[in-house]
Amino acid sequence: MTPLRVLRILGFAAGFFVAFTASQAATAARSGGETIPGIHYAIGALSIFFLLGAWATEQTQGPDQNVRKDMLWGLGSGGLAIFANRLLS
Repeated sequence: MTPLRVLRILGFAAGFFVAFTASQAATAARSGGETIPGIHYAIGALSIFFLLGAWATEQTQGPDQNVRKDMLWGLGSGGLAIFANRLLS
């Protein structure tokens, strides 16, 4: 894996994490501290699907699909980071 792919994956993961965290903070501010209960479980499940899709794409697609693969790896990793952050906080 090239350094460019690693940076792209980290960028997608960080972007997803920051966007979701900001969205949840805005929702909590607007509704008096309430967000959707259990949303982190849904994000965790969705992340597993993203990671499975990334693995399958790695196995079946060539290097021309690297951006798509990196996006799937990044979204899956970012989602798992969101899930872990919610569990640990």
